[in-house]
Order: sequence, then structure tokens, then C-alpha cells
Amino acid sequence: MRANRWTDEILEGFRQRGDPLADETVKNLFQQGQVETANVLLKQLIRNDQLVPEELPEMLREYLLRTARLPDWADPELVRQGEALFGRYGPQAVVSLFCGALPASYAAAKGVQVIHLTARLATDPFRRIMETAQMLIDVLAPDGLAPGGSGIRSAQKVRLMHAAVRHLLLQSGEWNPEWGHPINQEDLAGTLVDFSYAVIVGLEKLGCTLSRQEQNAYIHCWKVVGHMMGLEAAVLPDDVEDCAALAAVIQRRHFRASPEGQELTRALIQMAEHVTPGNLFDGIAASLMRHILGEEVSDMLKVPPADWTRHLIGPLSMLNKASDELGDHSRVVAKISELFGRKLVEGMVWMNRGSGRPPFRIPSTLRESWNVQGR
Repeated sequence: MRANRWTDEILEGFRQRGDPLADETVKNLFQQGQVETANVLLKQLIRNDQLVPEELPEMLREYLLRTARLPDWADPELVRQGEALFGRYGPQAVVSLFCGALPASYAAAKGVQVIHLTARLATDPFRRIMETAQMLIDVLAPDGLAPGGSGIRSAQKVRLMHAAVRHLLLQSGEWNPEWGHPINQEDLAGTLVDFSYAVIVGLEKLGCTLSRQEQNAYIHCWKVVGHMMGLEAAVLPDDVEDCAALAAVIQRRHFRASPEGQELTRALIQMAEHVTPGNLFDGIAASLMRHILGEEVSDMLKVPPADWTRHLIGPLSMLNKASDELGDHSRVVAKISELFGRKLVEGMVWMNRGSGRPPFRIPSTLRESWNVQGR
């Protein structure tokens, strides 16, 4: 077994660093006295899913050109395998995101402060969650990480938004230095682990079968995305084992109960219930969170208790399954999670993200593969 390279000393150093390239771009924008231009930029990033270089200031066009190229070590075949895995288990991956990766990120009591402070300013409490799900689709759709692909554009946009948030938080007077630098390299690495390794763990707990090759291919996709979003090479995990080691250290260092994490978890559960039809899936999100996260982390986040018998009856009726099948818990969870994931995706396709925002996009190939209905 290889030694764990993720020491407290190394991660504490990462905790004090941001993203120099994107940070300098945003800083220059403000220093030139173009605060109004910066506000327009933020609105463009929120309201448009594609940045058009010709319509942006020169410094932003330069940023887009410098950050559009994949790293030399990116392996096209591994990326293709990672995309294929997402194509096969997409609805379950969305469930793993909603009920595993996102609440896990809320359990990090210092890192969650950024999400909480910025979410307070949003008029639509669901916007951040919708945009996170959209990024997941963008980067893992077929050819999402190909030149000019939707995943590259999405990563560039999120990276620049992170830099803008860093700048505004540091200027706001609300940021506590004890939390580290806003959206620092350690927190970015933790988010990368949540979106890659934590989703894999969630998929397996939802009954999906993944080979080690598929797992590492999925990790590789997110490693490429991490590079595109400004993570330093030294903080990018190599493979599943390296991700697992980093996840364990980050959990030890940062997972604590916090009012902010609990509030965001409640909002996440409410959104999952809001976008799925009727009251059929009420309680399913919370139950699946406890199933994926475990009792300790779920208690930190004050996830409601799981009542599987009560919460599964409605969805089982959609599947025309008899209630006595509830005894086969793992089999039922696998079936319900697939159905719940498909209804979540359909709900997001139909849901309006807000005035002036484009609808939730999902490529036709994935719609067909997942049997997702909607406009």
C-alpha cells in the first residue's frame, strides 16, 4: 500500500491559495475602474450558458484562449470511457450527486461558508443546484471535453465565477480568515473528490456495478475538469485510491456540524421534492442521503430519518411492484434510485431556471439512453 501523500501540512498550504490566472483577470477588471463592467460580466455568466469571446473585453478574451486547452496528459480514451459510464448510469449519477456529493460538500464546515454567503444573494434558491447539475451534464456528455465542447465552456465559466466570488467576498468584510482563502485549492480539491470519488461510492451504494477501470476513467475525466477549473497539478488526485485517501483526510479535517451546512441540506431536499412529480417521491431524497452518506454525516447535516417502508410505497406502485418486495432492500433501492434519478432529470428539464436563463440542457443522445421525457 502506498503512503498517503495528503498530510495536514500540505493541505494547509493549499488552503491559503486561490487561482492566480483567473484571480488576476478579475482583479484587473476591478482595478481599471470597470466595476459596472464586472457586474455586467457576472450577469452574463449567470444568464448565458455560452460565453462569446467577441463580445467580451480583451482581458476576458485572453483568459478564454489561455484556459481552453486540455492538459497534455489528458487521455482521450479514458475520457471516452468516463463519458460512457455516465451515459450508462446517468440518472443514478444525478441521484448520487443530489444525495451524496452535494450534501458531503455541505458537511465541510469551513468550505460551506462560501456557498452560504453567496447563496444568500440569490433570488432563486435553486439556481446554484441547477447550475451544478448542468455542469455535470456539460462535462460528461459525449464530446463535452472535446475542443469547443460544452464541458470546456462550462469549466471556464465556473472558474471565472469562482474568481469573482473570491474578489467580492474578500472585499465584503464578511469573510473570516480562519476559514482559509475563499474557494481555495484544498476546498476545490474536496469538491473534485465529491464530484468524482463520492459519486462513484454513491453509484455502488445504489446498486450500480463499476469495474476499477471504469472508476479510474471517471476519475480521469474529473481530473481533466479540475485542471480546466484552475486546480494546481499537485492537488489533483491520481486515481481511485488516491481520491479515497484525500477524501478521508478532508473528512477528518473539515467535516463538522454547522447551521450553514444544515440549511443548505434542507434546501437541497426541498428542491429534489419540488422538481419531482406530485408527492410521490417525498422523503426519498432524505432516505437516500442517509443510505449514501451514512448516519454520522447525515446527523451532522440534520437529514430527516429514513422511513424506507413509508417512502418507498408510492414509487413502488409506479413500478407495479408488490409491497412484499420491500424485504429485498438493496434490489428495491437500485430500482427506485434509477426511477427517482430519471424523474429528477425530467423535472430539471421542465423547470424554469429563472427569468432570462436558458432551459436545462441535456443532449438528445443522453435523453434517449436514459429514457428521459420533456421539452
